[in-house]
Amino acid sequence: MQPSRDPHGISRRSTGPVSLSRRAFSGRLLAAGASSLALPAWLRAQSGSTGAPAVILGGRPEVSHGVMSGDVTADSAVIWSRATRPGRMVVEWSTHPDFRNVRRKIGPVTGPEADFTAKTLLTHLPAGERVFYRVRFEDRGSPGEAGAAVEGQLLTAPKTRKDVLFAWSGDTAGQGYGIDSHYGGMKTYASMLGVQPDFFVHSGDSIYADNPIAAELKLPNGAVWRNELDPDKSKVAETVAEFRGSHRYNLRDPQVRAFNAHVPMLAQWDDHEVRNNWYPGQKLNEDARYREKSVDVLAANARRAFFDYMPIRPSADSIIYRSIARGPLCDLFFLDLRSYRGANNANRQATRSHESDFMGTTQLEWLKKSMKASRALWKVVLTDMPLSLLVGDGANRWEAWANGDNGVPLGRELEIADLLAFLKAHSIHNVIWLTADVHYAASHHYSPSRAKFTEFNPFWEFVSGPLHAMSLGPGAMDQTFGPEAVWTARPPGAPASGPYTAEQYFGTVRIDAKSGALSVTHYNREGARLWSRELEPHAA
Repeated sequence: MQPSRDPHGISRRSTGPVSLSRRAFSGRLLAAGASSLALPAWLRAQSGSTGAPAVILGGRPEVSHGVMSGDVTADSAVIWSRATRPGRMVVEWSTHPDFRNVRRKIGPVTGPEADFTAKTLLTHLPAGERVFYRVRFEDRGSPGEAGAAVEGQLLTAPKTRKDVLFAWSGDTAGQGYGIDSHYGGMKTYASMLGVQPDFFVHSGDSIYADNPIAAELKLPNGAVWRNELDPDKSKVAETVAEFRGSHRYNLRDPQVRAFNAHVPMLAQWDDHEVRNNWYPGQKLNEDARYREKSVDVLAANARRAFFDYMPIRPSADSIIYRSIARGPLCDLFFLDLRSYRGANNANRQATRSHESDFMGTTQLEWLKKSMKASRALWKVVLTDMPLSLLVGDGANRWEAWANGDNGVPLGRELEIADLLAFLKAHSIHNVIWLTADVHYAASHHYSPSRAKFTEFNPFWEFVSGPLHAMSLGPGAMDQTFGPEAVWTARPPGAPASGPYTAEQYFGTVRIDAKSGALSVTHYNREGARLWSRELEPHAA
């Protein structure tokens, strides 16, 4: 089913060097440590069967799971938080870390119908500046009676040419790896914070709604991974409350909350926000874990939870694909490869039809139109699945774009061929692709000189993740579009590992304001630089 309308593009861009005030603010927030960022003891004690805290009848509403910002433009930003009980969200912001000249925005009232989450859109922000904000919740019956404020910060997109630095990755809390403080919790988030990106792109699998969290995992080296438990992660998610619980689980980790408070998140989804390898119309008659057998019902519940818990700008149709401009140097194009696809199949259709849909016609035409209209130097396509890596879904069924025949485009590959030919025909250059999904990091170069389909300009695809899940790969690639694995984080045949090792990955993209050169760097869980490549922009 196609969306009833295209989303409005979301504007502008980012960066600039880190200021002393930012460092002072960061130090103050991080110095608070576990005392302010750890999950409150009462929240652990009062989690019920849904994992949600009991409504507190007395006292003031407090912030329960930190703060986040997202979809930041030159003059606006979405601010997210969650309260301990019904209350009205109030956001204050300033361009000074001591909140001089503070401005106040009264937000919505939240309650159990939204799982006590709330979002406020700040507008009329100054372009290209660091904004410090704080969130508190007021008692509905006693305006002015509010709980303690929790602080965050963001960098608005500039309107002039400035450096850009952002991070991307995916895959959080997968394959049963929850929070184990002995192994540092979700440490990759702390390492990402260490590189101080302007914003972060979560490329999907932000939760693993279909992966319960057990008390222990036996590791290959004989050690034991001991998870922090939560009732909502004891089974697969089916209800809205259970999907919300999966999002809350990740927010238990203080490093995740510290990262969220410092770095805006631009989010998209993949399969595990709902269920592994899902597609519209799928029935789960063979999966005994699910009482609800309709994936369409699960996806609707998951989408509601996703919009409740992600700092994504709401739209009338809860559309996830969208564009976000980051100034003269960078436009971002976020895809949704779940909502409009046909069923996973052999992926060998010779002509396009609903069976071969992946983006779907409406989304593909939106992407072509938006990329043609872009005046940014670099166009960054955020795809939740890689272009040529082979991702299977059972016998003779494919989960991603590629179908494994190494021949002319067929099935879902027809959409990529259409897009690549369009970009070449309209001289749209400086396009890179960023993705996650496959649980290892890699850099792939695509060239028509190696391809069966040749109507395109050479380009790069960069893969990252997992943030906190099992490490796999590397995988085999279909040669239809001529990919070459220039670098991979893991050697062929490497055994699976997980967040008990350094084999967790994130990447950064840096664009130099003066030269326009774009540099991609891969990092591991410890923040060690693994590989980097600088790309010069195409000369007009």
